Amino acid sequence: MSQRPFAQIDVFTATATLGNPVAVVLDGSGLDDAALQRFARWTNLSETTFVLPPTDPAADYRLRIFTPGGELPFAGHPTLGSCFAWLAAGGRPQRADRIVQQCAKGLIEIRRDGQRLAFAAPAMQASAPAPSVLAKVVAALGLPAAQVRQARLLDNGPQWLTLLLDSADTVLALEPDHAQLANLKQKVGVVGVYTQDEATSLIAKSSREARAFGTPADAPLIEVRAFAAPIGVPEDPVTGSLNASLAQWLIGAGELPAAYVAAQGTALGRAGRVHVTRDAAGQVWVGGDCVGCIEGTVRL
Repeated sequence: MSQRPFAQIDVFTATATLGNPVAVVLDGSGLDDAALQRFARWTNLSETTFVLPPTDPAADYRLRIFTPGGELPFAGHPTLGSCFAWLAAGGRPQRADRIVQQCAKGLIEIRRDGQRLAFAAPAMQASAPAPSVLAKVVAALGLPAAQVRQARLLDNGPQWLTLLLDSADTVLALEPDHAQLANLKQKVGVVGVYTQDEATSLIAKSSREARAFGTPADAPLIEVRAFAAPIGVPEDPVTGSLNASLAQWLIGAGELPAAYVAAQGTALGRAGRVHVTRDAAGQVWVGGDCVGCIEGTVRL
């Protein structure tokens, strides 16, 4: 065992403890898969990452991403949090305006928008879910079928069976049967659109949260929740991969504009904010603030 640099970063928030934390081991060299998985299970966070030297010369670093239940080819909040930690630890990208992360999904480009980082959403495949599976998921969520406007299987590495519901209030009211979702072996994302009055009310509901949420210009357009019981995470506080696929699906379908803010984590007492834009070339960028919470070493 050796001392390795370590950081814990809160992602999709500028205020510590209101986002989604990721544990980052900044030197994962020499550790086998069993050791990586064991440490990820021990942290008990939705994701733990390990930074390694790149094997692709186009990349600035390589990242392996683990949940308590297994490895992911890609995930959004670990990408932003790990990049933030790598830069804070002295990482120097090949280009001043871009960082390139290598992961099992391939090369992920990350840009700096002032102090905020944003990743280029990887290619996503969308398909219709099997009606029998959809019916079981809807039942596990405790939803009347009439409240489901649309459903898609979205896959950008992680796969999410994603439901567009009739309102943000419906999303927030969900009380899923997590054991049933685990048995179905299907991660589930849900999204609902806020009215302008609802979003403004969400920002203003307390002074502490108002500071975290920002100005009315940052009012969220949608509320997102992510249920991932099959990988040991009943509800993920803020989910970059899901928001990336959601943006590609719903912007492409004309349901959402080319730039908006998503809220996630509200039901868990968090204040996650995901900043989404689609540029003129059609590339979706998923951004968020990051704040360091823990810095030191870990013995692995």
